[in-house]
Amino acid sequence: MALEIAYQSGIYTLRSEQRLRGNLAEIWDFFSHPENLNKITPEDLKFKITTPHLPAKTYQGQIITYEIEILLMMKHSWVTEITLVKEKQLFIDEQRFGPYRIWHHEHHFEPLSEDEVKMTDLIFFKLPMGLLGRLVAGKMIKNKLTKIFSYRYQFCEKQFS
Repeated sequence: MALEIAYQSGIYTLRSEQRLRGNLAEIWDFFSHPENLNKITPEDLKFKITTPHLPAKTYQGQIITYEIEILLMMKHSWVTEITLVKEKQLFIDEQRFGPYRIWHHEHHFEPLSEDEVKMTDLIFFKLPMGLLGRLVAGKMIKNKLTKIFSYRYQFCEKQFS
């Protein structure tokens, strides 16, 4: 798994790359169904989509609401908007309300062959409370995101093999 988290000018950047076995249509279909977020998120985060009547397919302008346990025993409400969808190429979600000051997540899909796709995630995020937030929670959040993407990597290795 290729995963990097960098910090510059108050913004963290996470970059994750994974090669998935399967065709682009199959992989896009899996990742563009919001309910599959539950499958690729570790159970200990107690991640739950709370949007009533969740549409089957991600679309631009879609609002998705969640509950997630980021800090021990503390549930957070999280609201994201799908701000861009380019079919079988890219979709972007951005936080509208939640635990981060800024959250911008790009999901890129690039076919490498008929049966292999490179999936790249780029996340730009900023923690709340400035320097205090970075000192208190920076390392913990980096560790939590590393755990989430490690879990997702292992799930995808099994799902798309």
